[in-house]
Amino acid sequence: GDVGFRDEEDFLWFVGRKDDVISSAGYRIGPGEIEDSILKHPAVLQVAVIGKPDALRGNIVKAFVVLAPGEVPSDELRQAIQYAVRERLSAHEYPREIEFIDELPMTTTGKVRRIELRNLELERLAQS
Repeated sequence: GDVGFRDEEDFLWFVGRKDDVISSAGYRIGPGEIEDSILKHPAVLQVAVIGKPDALRGNIVKAFVVLAPGEVPSDELRQAIQYAVRERLSAHEYPREIEFIDELPMTTTGKVRRIELRNLELERLAQS
């Protein structure tokens, strides 16, 4: 199902699919707005955002980023993307982690399979 909320002016806001909503430090965060913000960076070709389990916050925002051809992953680029998101969105919405990957897992209809990215993170946590 979908998740949303009604604000103090009685407007209804769509947050995202229930499976995709990230609960972090008491905030309910939809990945769509974060992904849109990251995609505005010229080095980014594709992105998917998930909640990564975190002992302190419940989850943190993590972005999996596919870079545009010719772009090279670096700490400087990671920080530039984080800064760009913080400039556009609330402090709790920026991705605390960014992982550069070659491709995103997709459905046959071209939608990102976030469940595979969440499972990858859970496997990594189980191994650490």
